[in-house]
Formats: sequence, C-alpha cells, structure tokens
Amino acid sequence: MRPVAEQASGPAAEIAQGYVSDGPAVELGAVVIDGKTEASAAVRLPLATLNRHGLVAGATGTGKTKTLQLISEQLSAAGVPVVLADVKGDLSGLSAPGEANDCTTKRSTELGDDWAPAAGPVQFLSLGTSGTGIPVRATITSFGPVLLSKVLGLNETQESTLGLIFHWADQRGLALLDTKDLRSVITHLTSDEGKEDLKGIGGVSAATAGVILRALSNLEAQGGEEFFGEPELDVHDLMRQQDGKGVITLLELDNLQSKPALFSTFLMWLLAELFEELPEEGDLDQPKLVFFFDEAHLLFSDASKAFLERIEQTVKLIRSKGVGVFFCTQLPTDIPNNVLSQLGARVQHALRAFTPDDQKALARTVKTYPKSPHYDLETALTSLGIGEAIVTVLSERGAPTPVAWTRLRAPRSKMGSIGADAIRAAVASSELNAKYAETIDRESAYEKLTAKAVPDAGSAPVGEPEAPSAPKPDKEEPGMLSQVLSNPAVKSFMRSAASSLGREFSRGLFGNRRR
Repeated sequence: MRPVAEQASGPAAEIAQGYVSDGPAVELGAVVIDGKTEASAAVRLPLATLNRHGLVAGATGTGKTKTLQLISEQLSAAGVPVVLADVKGDLSGLSAPGEANDCTTKRSTELGDDWAPAAGPVQFLSLGTSGTGIPVRATITSFGPVLLSKVLGLNETQESTLGLIFHWADQRGLALLDTKDLRSVITHLTSDEGKEDLKGIGGVSAATAGVILRALSNLEAQGGEEFFGEPELDVHDLMRQQDGKGVITLLELDNLQSKPALFSTFLMWLLAELFEELPEEGDLDQPKLVFFFDEAHLLFSDASKAFLERIEQTVKLIRSKGVGVFFCTQLPTDIPNNVLSQLGARVQHALRAFTPDDQKALARTVKTYPKSPHYDLETALTSLGIGEAIVTVLSERGAPTPVAWTRLRAPRSKMGSIGADAIRAAVASSELNAKYAETIDRESAYEKLTAKAVPDAGSAPVGEPEAPSAPKPDKEEPGMLSQVLSNPAVKSFMRSAASSLGREFSRGLFGNRRR
C-alpha cells in the first residue's frame, strides 16, 4: 500500500483521500485535474471490496483491454485467481514480461510508478475442441433447460417444453451429455411410445419439437456439438495458485461471432457452478476468485424478464462465496439497472456521442456516478484519452469514493499476443491437458434409446445418470484398476457422473428444474 503523498493538494488531495486503503489494493493510477497528472494522488481498488463486483466500460480502442490486464496481473500477484475471456486474442501477453518503450517510460514517469517487467502464471482454455487452448466442455444435463433455451433462442412456451423433456429424462436416469442425447430424447417423446410415456404430465407437440430440433441443428452447425460433452470442466481448476500467485485462466473464444449466445451463457453457467461448489465465506480480506465477464451485452440481449431475474439473483448471492464479477462492455446501459446497481467499482473509459442514441446513453451514464464538484462528467467522458478513465469504487468502509479522472498505469506484462506457437507449448505442458484434451463418450440417452432400453420411471434416482461399471482388474495384473482410475480423464469423468445431483441443485437455483 502506498500512502497518500504530502505533495498532493487541493482537489487532487481531496479526491485521493477517498482512495486511502489500509489493506492490499490494486493500484489503478493517479488523479488528473485540469489535464495535469497528480502523481502523488493515487487511485486504488481495495481487494476487500472486489466481491462487490464492478464494471469496465468504454468505446472500442479506449484501453479497456489494458485495464483488464492491469487489474488481472495485480490480482494474480496478490494470490487471487482470475478468469478472463480473451475475445480479441491479445491477453496472452499476461504470461510474458512486458518490454520497456517510450510509452511505458513516459507513463511510469508521469505516475511516479516504479515500473518493472513481470509475467504471471496463465492457463489457456478454449470453448470446445477447435481452439488452440485446452478444450473445456459442459454437459447438456448440467446446462439445464433455462440456460439451454437462451442458447437456442427459444420462447417461453418452447422453454417450458424443453423443461418437460429434461424432467422426463431425469426421471429415467437418462444422461443428456451431448446434442445427440437431447435429439434422441426429443425424437422418442414425439413417437407413439414416447407419447404414452408422457401421459399424465403433458406432451411434446410435433411443431414445438421441430422448432427445438432445428435450433439444435443450427447450434451444431455453429460448433456447439464440440462443446457439449465430457469430460466436463471442474470449476475448482479455475481457482489454482502457482508459486503463491493466482493462476490467470484465459478462455479463448474461437469465432465468437458465430456463437455469441453459447459463449455468454457458458460464462453464466460457470458462475452458477461456482455458486454451488463454493462454501459461504462472509467478508474476506481479498476475494477467492475474480471473474471478468467480457462482451457482457451478449448475455442480456433478448433475455426474458425471468432470465434477467436469475442473473440478478446469482450476482447478488455469489459475493458471499468470495467471488467478484466484473462486467465488461462498451456502454453501462448494456447492463440492466438491477444488475448495474450491484456493481460497486466503475472504470469508465471514453464514450463517443456521435448520434442521438449515443448522447442519450452518455446522459444516462453520467447519472450512474456520484456528483463531482471537480469535473463536468458529460464533458469528461467524451474527452478522456487512451489509457484514462473515470473511476469510482467502494472504499474499505463500503462508501463510494469520489469520482476521479484517472491516468491508468501501464501493465507490467506484455501488451499483445505471445503467438500461437507459444500458446500451444503452454497447453502441451499444462497438467490440465491430460484431464480435458480427449473427449469421452460414455453410454447415455442416445445409446439407451437406440437400444430400446429405456428403464421405467423410478428405476433410477431422479436426476442421477447411470455411471458405467468400473473395469474389472486382470488377475495377472492386480495394479491395473488403480492405474485406470488414476488417469486424469477418468477421474474427471467419474466426478462428472457422481456430481449430477449437485448440478440438479444448480439448475434449481436458476429455476431450471421443473418440479
């Protein structure tokens, strides 16, 4: 922690006083008054308040990515794991030390920052199997009908039907692991035999089933088929430390434009899983994990009122688990008011006001900030330079800090990509690669329905997919079973099968389960 320097005076000192922190904090930069940087007037983000969430916003090219890099590398250095979506592919530089140049030298001199190159521990994950990173997957079962409906773009009636389909599969212990499992269940339930199965609890109309199947086909064509399956990501693998530093998880998004709903909903699923897996923590000196939700507007676009309420509930509750969530987007107005009101830290880069809609968004953004006697915020927000932001956070006592026009520090890690070859090398050496690299296709709904071996309702515990039998050890090699079970991929699969009841509860939190 840096003390407030005695040289600061006037408005700069008044603003900086609000950012004094007794505990550890992220050093964002220094106060700017009338275009002049007051190096001694530090702007900080206390680690103890990071589970009150935050917002990083601004127009394209204003420095949002560098701000994410700046915050992430300091969190990692403090031992806090971080999850980031690497949308543009240039955050991989977090794994390499930065290089001094005229820009970093000038910025560090302006801010009185003792800049030195540094790198952090980074693990590279990819959504599905087509990316450069370690592939991450989720099962259809764990997503549940509400999140899956958001991915498929279904209306409320179609979502209700999808909920009935999940309910029927859960009753019979049919694991929905990938898209072919869901397709086979829908096909069965629209057959004469399936209609008989649904007597008394409703039915699946051919028209609605057709809509869901077409949406499922579109998702498969966009690469969704390679994402749903096993081994499913264990969220505890996002909360690792290495040599005392928090591991930074970069989630690569291969061709985001083709599957934006899948990307945003997957991030929401991660938050739900974290909520279910982590114990209650209360107030902590620093968070257990900080989660940066990039391209946040994709999550809220075309979302139903019920879905938005579930997001609001999750964001509100997950802070008690020691998890901080930062939404990253261009405009604060991309975030619904009920969610925006829960974000304690605001780092707002420059906004553009070229159109009437831009001007309305600017006026609404100004209203989300505390009043400032030192800045005309409407003018300031359109005048910020690259690497500058309007900042307000929660102090350690929980009060909003004064609004500060802030010149941000330069990241200490490399600003830019380390290159595909370096990423592949890091992936190959990662201990997670053996756990997730190979897809597992165990017996599930597709195989059972194809074999006409659907068990009667009640023959298996509700929502508990059948796990395959453990392989019998060869009598001549008594160590074979232990060798098989020690395989990371098999361990991941066993966890996925054994934790199905926990995922049912996760669906309950999101209202995904129809009871």
